Amino acid sequence: MTRLAELAESRELLANLTLRELRGRYKRSVLGWGWSLLNPLTAIATYWVVFGVFLKVEPPVGHPSGLHNYALFLVCALLPWTFFQSAVESSPETLISNGNLIKKVYFPREILVISASTSILVTFLVESTVLLVLLLIAGNMVLPWIPVLILLIAIEYLLVLGLALILSVCNVYFRDVKHFVSLALRILFYAVPVVYPVTLVPEHKTILGIDLPLRTLYQINPLVPLVDCFRSVLYDLRFPDLGQLAYVTGWAVALLALGWWVFSRLEPRLAEEV
Repeated sequence: MTRLAELAESRELLANLTLRELRGRYKRSVLGWGWSLLNPLTAIATYWVVFGVFLKVEPPVGHPSGLHNYALFLVCALLPWTFFQSAVESSPETLISNGNLIKKVYFPREILVISASTSILVTFLVESTVLLVLLLIAGNMVLPWIPVLILLIAIEYLLVLGLALILSVCNVYFRDVKHFVSLALRILFYAVPVVYPVTLVPEHKTILGIDLPLRTLYQINPLVPLVDCFRSVLYDLRFPDLGQLAYVTGWAVALLALGWWVFSRLEPRLAEEV
């Protein structure tokens, strides 16, 4: 509770650090915030050509929306994934890059991680607004589902923040963490149904003579039901499966609690280690 009170008292510092992150991201670039739209648009175009045109991945028909468009099916999952990837991939360097600030003055160190994750969240919100406009143009009336979308974004933010707290502080003591994270994210991208529907994952698969419930094992990854929840709201125009929503929420709360605990345990020697 004392720690939470310190964070509440430092809310002005949190706001200033978040603004610093946002201003510094595209400082001295010609396009500025245009990059926050150009980068995901380039990724969407690339994956659409490879998986939608060359490999001809067939998207499901939205139920009950009736939408049948691979590009929109892709982007409904790609934006949440991009938010997760950007926040997690940048988190290991958060404390190290602010080493001088940590050594000079005391403040709750968690603020550095929170501000970095929040700045990426702002970019995600801008991209999501553009997606809502595209869906409306395509005939998907997503406006009534915006409150549910906000709930999903909040849940993902908590999940991301928990991981960011763990990775940022662990990388101070073990500098291999950032390399491991980059490698893991490359593999994880294809273990999440971003460019393909979940139905392409076999329900059962025999490996070394053992019949495995492959799809059940696949769905243990919390990002799988998280992406499904986003697609349910944006693509299908229906409320997410309650079981999936509860599962993802449980992961988010557990990771945030674990992240806070790990950070608290390793934080006292940060000034010496950075």
